Amino acid sequence: MVVNNNKIWPVCTAGALIAGFVLLFAFATDIGGVFITLSFIFAALALKQTQNFSNLAFTLLIFAAVSASLFYPQVFSHIGEFNLKQLIVPLLMLIMFGMGCSLSAKDFAAVIKTPKAVGVGLLCQFSLMPIIGFVLASMTDLPPEIAAGIILVGCSPSGLASNVMAFISGANLALSLTLTAVATLLAPLVTPVLMGMLADQYIEINVVGMFFSILKIVILPIVLGVVVNSLFSNNLKLINKVMPLLSMAGIALIIAIITAAGRDALLSIGLILVVVVVTHNVLGYILGYKLAKSFGLDEASARTISFEVGMQNSGLASGIAVEMGKVASMGLAPAVFGPFMNISGSALAAWWRKRKPQANNFEGES
Repeated sequence: MVVNNNKIWPVCTAGALIAGFVLLFAFATDIGGVFITLSFIFAALALKQTQNFSNLAFTLLIFAAVSASLFYPQVFSHIGEFNLKQLIVPLLMLIMFGMGCSLSAKDFAAVIKTPKAVGVGLLCQFSLMPIIGFVLASMTDLPPEIAAGIILVGCSPSGLASNVMAFISGANLALSLTLTAVATLLAPLVTPVLMGMLADQYIEINVVGMFFSILKIVILPIVLGVVVNSLFSNNLKLINKVMPLLSMAGIALIIAIITAAGRDALLSIGLILVVVVVTHNVLGYILGYKLAKSFGLDEASARTISFEVGMQNSGLASGIAVEMGKVASMGLAPAVFGPFMNISGSALAAWWRKRKPQANNFEGES
């Protein structure tokens, strides 16, 4: 008899979830945690079988990693004498190298050809999210270092996830790729300055030190990737196939390590932080779209800027927190922001996909 995977994984998800909660209520936390974590894995496998929601499978695997790190923080803390936090920066550098391998000079040509859309996107990116983060941090009574982490998310550039959502939604992918690349290259200069202006009241910001941290984490790996792409462009098929998988695994591990490190703080103030992160993310989408339209950009470009503003490079923010030695506090907001933005971004992309924008004007705009 052939088993229908479309039916078995939802059943497994429900069974694992029920068993997990029963065991938790029975105070069998160790075993209950296993079933709760399995429920997320089974749910990811269920979504992978669907046509409209398969892109959410990775996000549920992130939740599985977060669940495991909350129940078993020691697993994601040390291996023998080795502190797993030391893996975060090398993993981020590997992810940035993969990004560089996918870039070439032509990806930046649109900056010269179409300065208006790129300029509006960068303006929205480095004004809206930092200001929103600052306002939200000021409105809460969160510990200073966690509040600084909220601002740090806002001051970071957009990430690769925004490119995926632009593609899924049928928005302006060329603009999305250009904005992500340019914003990332500007980050060593812009992010430390913005943090010095907005977060210095919460935590001492070493602008020069942050500049060199971002240079190490982002710019050097990307430049190396671009060089490799230029020299071996015909022999990168294996790297381009493997790097997305390594990037996804790396992101999941980074979030799990950060969650484990800040477990106690997250459990005590988790709900407040979630509300702040959700608000930050959603306002980024809305205001990014509205401001782009107010500058007269076409629908596809406005949608792209919405994703570029709302979806930040939470991995880079985590790496900066590691470099500052504050991953268990400043690193919490990025760890929460990352999984949620993938859920909200996927939902927005699916909704927009059903409402096709008019012709894309990015290539011919002046």
